[in-house]
Amino acid sequence: MEEKPFRPFRVIMSSGDTYEVRNHDSAWVLRNAIEIGLDPDAEGMVALTRRCAILHIASIEDIPTSKAA
Repeated sequence: MEEKPFRPFRVIMSSGDTYEVRNHDSAWVLRNAIEIGLDPDAEGMVALTRRCAILHIASIEDIPTSKAA
C-alpha cells in the first residue's frame, strides 16, 4: 500500500537525462547519490537501477497525476 502524500516526480540531471519516480519504492537516497529503479514490471520490480550523483541533479519536478473525482 502506498502512503500518501507521496507524489510522483521526475529527476532532471545536468546532462539532460531524466528519470521518473512513480512509486515510493523506486528510489533510494544514499549519502551522495540517489539510486533510481528503472523499467518496473507489473508488480513494481525494477529491471535495473541508475545511480545519480546528487551534485548533478539540476532539478526535480512533480509528475502530474489524474485525480479521481
